[in-house]
Amino acid sequence: MPPLEEDYELLKSAVRKAGALANSYFTKELEVHKKPDGSEVSEADLAVDAALKLDLTTRRKTYGWLSEESPDDRERLKHSRVWMIDPIDGTSAFLRHIPEWTVSAALIEDGEPVLGVVYNPAKDEFFHAMRGHGAFLNDAPIHVSDKASLEGAKMIASGGLFRKKIWEEPWPNVEAEWVNSVAYRMALVAAGKGDATISLSPKAEWDLAGAALLIEEAGGITTDHRGTPHPYNRENPKFPSLVASGKALHPLLIERTSRIDL
Repeated sequence: MPPLEEDYELLKSAVRKAGALANSYFTKELEVHKKPDGSEVSEADLAVDAALKLDLTTRRKTYGWLSEESPDDRERLKHSRVWMIDPIDGTSAFLRHIPEWTVSAALIEDGEPVLGVVYNPAKDEFFHAMRGHGAFLNDAPIHVSDKASLEGAKMIASGGLFRKKIWEEPWPNVEAEWVNSVAYRMALVAAGKGDATISLSPKAEWDLAGAALLIEEAGGITTDHRGTPHPYNRENPKFPSLVASGKALHPLLIERTSRIDL
């Protein structure tokens, strides 16, 4: 297989071009369809997916492919390295001209993300990481926050989540900020712009793969709500939930979320 450094440059280049393509659609009125799960997909999602697939798979013919907007080819399960793509994460924001969407991409090797890129072209924010080499925003090193208490923590999540009746005990005062793209929420946590993000709804592998590596390389941790790590390139590419933060805060979050039955 090619050196990982070569794949890193390939992935960063492909995502930059895909982001420029997505951004060219951003302020336009687009043709939109409903998928079987009720979510929206636009001509922009499909165009960006096709561009990334052409760019990446023609240069790495022995790698697998998993994308939100492509049929799931189970041949990927036979491959050590797999491209994992969400061509536009945050389609709802994208279609409503809100700059909270990203192009999210990762390379998985033997079940773990080894390359991750999350790009918000509308804000010119390019997050990227290679395993063992740190995480970066526009080439400047980033790190998760060192927050070690829930009181006053900034959660990149729905404020209503913390007021629901599902919790055994009330949350202390936390600041909540909603951002549409889950990959972007995680990237913001990796950059220390928020202390944590929590979601108790199912997530797909392509939602989290690239951003999970950002958080890990920035000194944080990503698991489900019970504290179980997320393995990648499985037959069923779905996770029950997401909890991501710095390592000091994570156990305090899991202490609460692990009591919830989803």
